[in-house]
Amino acid sequence: MTTAWRVTVLRGGPSAEREVSLAGGAAVAAACRRLGYQVTEADILPDQLRALEEPADVIFPVLHGEFGEDGQLQAILESRGLCYVGSGPEASRLAMDKLASKQRWEAAGLPTAPWIRVDAHSDPAQLDRFGAPAVVKPVREGSSIGVAICDSIEALRNGVRQAVARHGQVLVERRLDGPELTVGILEHQALPVIEIRSALGFYDFRAKYHRDDTQYLFEPDIDAATYQQAQSVALEAFRSLGCRHLGRVDMIADRRRGLQLLEINTLPGFTDHSLLPKAAARVGIDFDHLVERLVHAALKRRPR
Repeated sequence: MTTAWRVTVLRGGPSAEREVSLAGGAAVAAACRRLGYQVTEADILPDQLRALEEPADVIFPVLHGEFGEDGQLQAILESRGLCYVGSGPEASRLAMDKLASKQRWEAAGLPTAPWIRVDAHSDPAQLDRFGAPAVVKPVREGSSIGVAICDSIEALRNGVRQAVARHGQVLVERRLDGPELTVGILEHQALPVIEIRSALGFYDFRAKYHRDDTQYLFEPDIDAATYQQAQSVALEAFRSLGCRHLGRVDMIADRRRGLQLLEINTLPGFTDHSLLPKAAARVGIDFDHLVERLVHAALKRRPR
């Protein structure tokens, strides 16, 4: 008989990925109800934390980006002694910060795309030395929000100028050439590798959530050794940041450099376009079972 655990699903939040969070949170809440749990759904903001006062055995955040995924919410949950799904405050902070995570991976000897940090005080000649093609990324955004592909030095200068004006500091990363791969992590299991092919040529927000012509291939264009290495590197990247329960690690199998880590998501999506549920289903873990596994993983840390 299933225990009627009390689960509070947090969705929405203040970030630019709010729309995705609302959809994914609704899907998780529906799964929890099918599992027989007592469910509370709450749209949560930094100054609206009343939902955390509701009696709950597990808090299930389905939040992305600012506040929900960057360690702020996790620190609040820890301070209140609440049991929750996902990584702790420090791992969440590191993973959300693309610079910090890349520095940690380099220190651990893991391969990651060449990069520089740029802000308003950086030497403009730094960009000329780094060169194009390159990718400009906000340091602390997800879902490819604010990302610019720059195939020339002029485009790179313009992209950096706009990104710095909006975000303060940005990551400039070497543009790689090869299949884009993602590996979901469930507890300490690396799920099947997925190759992502966007009809737009770049896996941006539209390709992720709104288009139906993005391809997700479970037979990626890599050899067997690279496949196994992708799973191994993803798991090492996950562990090196101290993550737990779930995650999704993005990388490219560059034709010159081999596998290169891009970033990690500690609270990946749960919409019908989301890749962690797709990968779990590939190994026989349907959506409801995935949610159940995560609730039980959180309960293992519940104070006795």
